[in-house]
Amino acid sequence: MIEKTERLRRTMMFVPGNNPAMLKDAGIYGADSIMFDLEDAVSLSEKDAARILVYKALATQDYGSAELVVRVNGLDSPFFKNDVFAMVKAGVDVIRLPKTESVVMMQQLEKTINDAEDFFHIQRGKTNMMAAIESAKGVLNAPEIAAASKRMIGIALSAEDYTTDMKTHRYPDGVELAFARNMVLHAARAAGIAAFDTVFTNMNDTEGFIRETKYIHQLGFDGKSLVNPRQIELVNQVYAPSESEIEKAQEVINAIEEAKAKGSGVISLNGQMVDRPVVLRAQRVMQLAEAGHLIDQEGNYIEK
Repeated sequence: MIEKTERLRRTMMFVPGNNPAMLKDAGIYGADSIMFDLEDAVSLSEKDAARILVYKALATQDYGSAELVVRVNGLDSPFFKNDVFAMVKAGVDVIRLPKTESVVMMQQLEKTINDAEDFFHIQRGKTNMMAAIESAKGVLNAPEIAAASKRMIGIALSAEDYTTDMKTHRYPDGVELAFARNMVLHAARAAGIAAFDTVFTNMNDTEGFIRETKYIHQLGFDGKSLVNPRQIELVNQVYAPSESEIEKAQEVINAIEEAKAKGSGVISLNGQMVDRPVVLRAQRVMQLAEAGHLIDQEGNYIEK
C-alpha cells in the first residue's frame, strides 16, 4: 500500500464539553476528527466545569485514531487563556479558534500556545491550530489566516454567524454561502491545509444533508463539520471512491511501484507519462478506499 502523507479529515464531529456521557462515547462513532466544544455549546456558568471535564476526558479516554480538536473560547473572553493552557497540558492535537477575522488573532493564539508548551515543558510545535471563519471580514482575510503559522492544519466555515453577519440566513440551495465556501476552500488550498465545510443542523432532512455533502465534496472540501454521529457514515459514503476510480488509481500505484523497482524517476502507464497531479489523485483515492474498507491488502476492490 502507499504511504499516507496526509490525514483524512472527512468528518469533524462536535461534542459539547459539558456533557460527560457524550465525552465518554465520542470515540465509538468513527469520526476522523472529534471537536470538543468549550464555546457556544457551554453556558457561561459551566465554562470552568466544562474545561475540567474535557481535560479529564483527553487525559483518560481512548479515542482511537481520531484527531482530537478543542474549540476554545474566543480571545476576548476571560476563559481563553485557561482553556488553551489546559488543553495543551492535556495533549490535544489541535486548538480551534472561533470567530477568526485576522492573522493577528491566530498569532495571539500561537503565542498563548507557545507560552503553555514552555510552561508545561512540552516541545514547541506539538499543538496544532485551526481557524473558524464566521464573518465577512474573516472570509475576506481567509488567505492570510490560512497561512498564519506552520501550526495551521485547517480552516472551517461557520455558516450561522456568517449568514447573520451578511444579513441573511441559510437557504436549502446554499447560494448565500457560495462566495464564502470558495474563499475558504481556495485559501486552504493555497496554504496547503485542510478545508472544512459548515454543519448541517436539520437532522430530519437527510436528503438535504446528502445533497449538500455531495456539493462540498465536488467543490473539493476535505470534509464536513457534524453535529450528530448519524451523519458520519453518510459523509463517508459520499467521499467513498467508486470501483472504477479505485481500479484506475491502483493502476497508477502499480506504475509507481514498477518505476521504483526499475530505479526510474519516470512513471508511465499505457505508454503515457504519469504526472504529479495524477499520482496525488490516485494516492488520495486509495487512501479513501482503504479508510472505507473498500480494498484488500493488495489494493483490490472488495465486492460488497
